[in-house]
Amino acid sequence: MIVGKLGRPRGVHGEIYVTPDTDFPERFVGLKEIYVRDRQRWDKFNIISSQLISGRPVIRFEEITTPQEAARMTNRLLAVPKSQIVALPRGTYFIFDLIGCRVMEEGSNRLIGLVTEVERYPANDVYVIDTTSGKEVRCPVVKQFVKKVDMKKREITIVTTGWLEDQEV
Repeated sequence: MIVGKLGRPRGVHGEIYVTPDTDFPERFVGLKEIYVRDRQRWDKFNIISSQLISGRPVIRFEEITTPQEAARMTNRLLAVPKSQIVALPRGTYFIFDLIGCRVMEEGSNRLIGLVTEVERYPANDVYVIDTTSGKEVRCPVVKQFVKKVDMKKREITIVTTGWLEDQEV
């Protein structure tokens, strides 16, 4: 599971800022190892120190000891095995779990389409849905429109009134 991306170097010992792709930046503190993407493969790196500086994670790899080596790591993706993912509060979901879910209309139980992406915005997330007619529509992830998420069925029930009723899907 991707949890972030390496940023710019920090300090003289090869520390690197992390741009988290998680709601839990503190997950990096105490982490002992992480996978780093290098072109087409994932390599495991040992973490010898990690801390939050102004709310942003900073990690130091055993294998990286200079700012120059750290600079070569910038923009590489970071991942952890599924076994190390953070438990979520009830009613919240990982984006990777939502991708591929069927989107059904409340009441009629009509298939609208499949979630292909979740866009993240400050106000709320937005489901990108490929409809059964081949169009792409966006549904704001707010209680007014998203009525039920059933991960066992991999199904999301939505209300189309107020945002989709005028569009042909």
